[in-house]
Amino acid sequence: MLKKQFSLLHLLLAAALTAAAVLAGGALLLSQLMGSGGRSLVEALYLINTRFVGEYDEDAVVDAALEGMVEALGDRWSYTLTAEELAAQNQRRTNQYVGIGVTVSYEREEGLEILEVTAGGPAEAAGLLAGEVITAADGTSLAGEARYEGASLIQGEEGTTVTLEVLGADGAARTVTVERASIETDPVRSEMLAGDVGYVALSNFYDNSAQRLEGAVEDLRAQGAQALVFDMRDNGGGYLHELTDMLDFLLPEGPIFISRDRAGNEEITDSDAACVDLPMAVLVNANTYSAAEFFAAELQEQGVAVIVGEPTSGKGYSQQTFTLAYGGAVNISTAAYYTGGGTSLIGTGLTLDAEVYNTDDGTDAQLEAALELLAE
Repeated sequence: MLKKQFSLLHLLLAAALTAAAVLAGGALLLSQLMGSGGRSLVEALYLINTRFVGEYDEDAVVDAALEGMVEALGDRWSYTLTAEELAAQNQRRTNQYVGIGVTVSYEREEGLEILEVTAGGPAEAAGLLAGEVITAADGTSLAGEARYEGASLIQGEEGTTVTLEVLGADGAARTVTVERASIETDPVRSEMLAGDVGYVALSNFYDNSAQRLEGAVEDLRAQGAQALVFDMRDNGGGYLHELTDMLDFLLPEGPIFISRDRAGNEEITDSDAACVDLPMAVLVNANTYSAAEFFAAELQEQGVAVIVGEPTSGKGYSQQTFTLAYGGAVNISTAAYYTGGGTSLIGTGLTLDAEVYNTDDGTDAQLEAALELLAE
């Protein structure tokens, strides 16, 4: 863990001293701002730092205190981040990362099953193949519960290497050394389907996702697409501005997003008149969250798309990440959001036009149902 430049105690005491120096009623102001709970946190950390006789990691104490506070909010969308987790999140949200270039599954008890190998990436150069299972990284077994820590062991600094134990599809084991590199991921995958239907799958709403989606749609239209399917399955959302840029591109003039903060201040985002005038469908599943869920709701509300798939969670709060003095951060819900028509998804989720579940028979029943609805 990165060493803190300031502890939570230092931060709060500095605020107290500043308030007291600037204002005659500094102590009263601090009491009003922090309340008895805030003062108790400062007092507890002060007592630990001055009276506790055992050995302890102050970083771990602060992390645990912050985590406890946020968990007590009872909001599944709010969470804390250590300094390392914050750095990893910031990197991931650029649609770039340092790793070996594989997409893995946690379904196999033996380790991480490789689902896809990034073209041109280090894993491809090292000869790793889809279907193989990574069973160990630098001598650490990834079997059982340990596989959930596998991604963090495989990733690392650019230019360094990781030695992997790999189990082939034929059951043969081998050792592969792979050099980590910076890899840019494309959040969009598109293709033309039969019947002049353009298919666009979006994995997230992070950096450049709106630009890539718009480019994919324009390319499909140039190929003669007469309808569009947007695949938002397993999409956990991302940035608000990427969402509204997409909606602005697709939808006609009018409100497309409404946000209200704790004080009741309302902000409305509008689309301009330019739009994509084609029938659309959106595929969703239980892992369609946040911006992805809202994307489907707004297209449906404006009458341009049908929604096919599984019931969704009903997320209706947006979050902000606030970096703290010690290097970590809190990510907390700071606003409620609504569709352009004023509808919240909280407690309801999406209204499906066709509730369809995929099975393990190798077919995509959800996509087939969407194509049937578009053909009607």
